[in-house]
Amino acid sequence: MSQIVTAEHWPYPRWIAHRGAGQLAPENTLAAFRIGAGYGYRMFECDVKLSSDGLPFLLHDSTLTRTTNAAVLLGPQTSEIAGEHPWDTLRTLDAGAWHSPPFAGEPLSTLDAIAQFCLHNDCLLNIEIKPTPGTERHTGDIVARHAARLWQDAAVPPLLTSFDVAALEGARDAAPELPIHLPRGLLLDTLWTGWLETALALGCIAVVCKHTLWDTSSVIQARNAGFRCLSYTVNDEAAAKRLFDLGTDGVITDRVDLFYPTGK
Repeated sequence: MSQIVTAEHWPYPRWIAHRGAGQLAPENTLAAFRIGAGYGYRMFECDVKLSSDGLPFLLHDSTLTRTTNAAVLLGPQTSEIAGEHPWDTLRTLDAGAWHSPPFAGEPLSTLDAIAQFCLHNDCLLNIEIKPTPGTERHTGDIVARHAARLWQDAAVPPLLTSFDVAALEGARDAAPELPIHLPRGLLLDTLWTGWLETALALGCIAVVCKHTLWDTSSVIQARNAGFRCLSYTVNDEAAAKRLFDLGTDGVITDRVDLFYPTGK
């Protein structure tokens, strides 16, 4: 049975691999997770959205253009919006060749497949809910329901995060019906007015900031409100040292080849 994660009872490690190992391999694919695990990482971040038929899968962008061969395979008249395609179409795409030839043919991954990898390899997960515009609350609800099903027998549940308040509302409102507790965190690229109050209203236990936003004042505010403090995307040693000196709890990094993930 999954444990209840709170700000006081925090089981996640300090180092989190961004989009798997999203520079050394095609981001958000099983290949990236395998490489990150090979560097000793035991927690990963990934982006999850819904196909048009409601299946959660991994992709950062709203469109398929940057990281798949959709334009070639599906033709220029086909919608670039990933969430407008069913999974039977999405599963045929090449999500690896754009990165480098050794990864040609690497497919998009479902959340189910990533869950299986994490559970079999004793890895933890941060799921960033990345909704297609117009599906924010629905995506939060469905991703939370799938995550609860997939991790219901796991010792530690995934952390659900999003920049999108409506997506986190969907995840929060699904919570009473879920078989396990799924902790939530608010992602921020600016410290917009009301961020602290919003995180509290959403029932979050963590705030995940662009790393340059954390300073003594913002860390104290978050700590005093009862939040854990995480940072993205930290790719140099000086930035990581500054954040840990401030007393923050974890960093999300692309540089799995630079930082060895020691410590809890």
